[in-house]
Amino acid sequence: MAVTTFAAIDVGSYELEMKIFEISQKNKIVMVDHIRHVIELGKDTYTHGKVSFENIDELCNVLKKFTVVMDEYQVKSYTAYATSAIREAENKEIILDRIHVSTGINVKVLSNSEQRFLCYKALSSREEEFESFIKESTAIVDVGAGSIQISLFDKHSLVTTQNIKLGSLRIRELLYNISNGRQHFDRLIEELINNDIQTFKRMFLKDRPIKNIIAIGEYVVYFARKGTDNKLKSMMSRKQFLERFSTFNEKSPQQISDKLGITEEQASLLIPCAQVYKKFIEETETENIWIPGVDLCDGIAAEYAIMTKKLAFRHDFQEDIVGAARIIAKRYKANLNHIAILEANVTNIFDAIKKYHGLGKRERLLLQISAILHDCGKYVSMSSPAECSYNIIMSTEIIGLSHIEREVVANVVKYNTMDLPGNGSEISISDKSKYLLIIKLTAMLRVANAMDRSHKQKFKDFKTTLNGGRLMLTTFTNEDITLEKGLVEAKAELFEEIYGIKPVLRQKVLH
Repeated sequence: MAVTTFAAIDVGSYELEMKIFEISQKNKIVMVDHIRHVIELGKDTYTHGKVSFENIDELCNVLKKFTVVMDEYQVKSYTAYATSAIREAENKEIILDRIHVSTGINVKVLSNSEQRFLCYKALSSREEEFESFIKESTAIVDVGAGSIQISLFDKHSLVTTQNIKLGSLRIRELLYNISNGRQHFDRLIEELINNDIQTFKRMFLKDRPIKNIIAIGEYVVYFARKGTDNKLKSMMSRKQFLERFSTFNEKSPQQISDKLGITEEQASLLIPCAQVYKKFIEETETENIWIPGVDLCDGIAAEYAIMTKKLAFRHDFQEDIVGAARIIAKRYKANLNHIAILEANVTNIFDAIKKYHGLGKRERLLLQISAILHDCGKYVSMSSPAECSYNIIMSTEIIGLSHIEREVVANVVKYNTMDLPGNGSEISISDKSKYLLIIKLTAMLRVANAMDRSHKQKFKDFKTTLNGGRLMLTTFTNEDITLEKGLVEAKAELFEEIYGIKPVLRQKVLH
């Protein structure tokens, strides 16, 4: 039985964490060691905008010790991710370079959407419970140190996900020094979070009932502790949760610390976390709260197992990404029939010319999302939809996509109708090496969009054939395709320049 030893490292806002896992087909993902070190990187970033030199030194020293532990376990592979404390720090690049030079560890900074997506993947290790819970309307509420992510699932599908920049550590640092006692502190928290949760409810919940909450994040795990050991009361009813909250609300951080076997500092972070959950439960019809006790490290291990094909999980997380894009398109009143045919046509073209573009599944996904979102800017302006679409995409998180991937999508959508800059220097993207990817995807989107410019789905039934230097796009319809023929010919120049093949529309009349 092949067993892979893997290390997941989370450079978090409040602590450094490393879990060692054994991954195998027989036993799935098994944690064999868990090391934690409290270091408040987020306190530096959220208060002063950057991480102090002292904390950078401490961070590097702890990570060096992590490498020793990895050697002892003969770890074959590792992944190290950093979250909001490093992501928002002005000296981010300096921190990452210091870590690499001092320890040899390569740390990747996650975008918020990537971070939360990994936390959902952590739930895949609890597959039966997860799939059972999201059959009904369920909210995954993830209260971290820097922000809150609320994602709604219904009938196994992701409905929407939104981020609120009010995590436990950020709330505490914002309010602690201006409060004049515990009761006042609690009241300030409630005032601070009330408007954001009310806004979320008004805009995204509306009349949608929420039956279940999946509560993830470190601080809610403290809340669920039965005592000073690590045993959790992982399932609670609405009544049980609120009664437990009332009990904790009467205690000081020191008393909570003694009761749960955590530090007073950790207890002070539990308080704003519990307030967020209480408020959300009160604003919904939540009946059940599940606290699975998974964290980012568990998500990192699940991602590694999926990417290396060591394990497979039933839930289709890629469909969640696509579903999130469709929700955005629907919000901006896009023509859903046109989007459906465009999505199908552009992926068919992608698949037909694989040997010409050399791109993979991830790039195909980015093209699919570009097709879904290509017209969202018309909601703002019919005269400049490309610029508006670009701004909407760059201002909207798409769960599971990195910031750079979102930039790629935004630019493909923008240059679907605008002229591409000649050398890519004028394209607004943080990674200029993505210019070639952008023009490859743009070329395909332009052709596919021209095939349904009338929005009459004339190419609903078509096939692709490569014939010499031509890509034959044959439709089976009796409708007039003069408009589509002319527009595809006009849009073919970039496609032919990039791929060396010319797209040609043909029609076979039905009898």
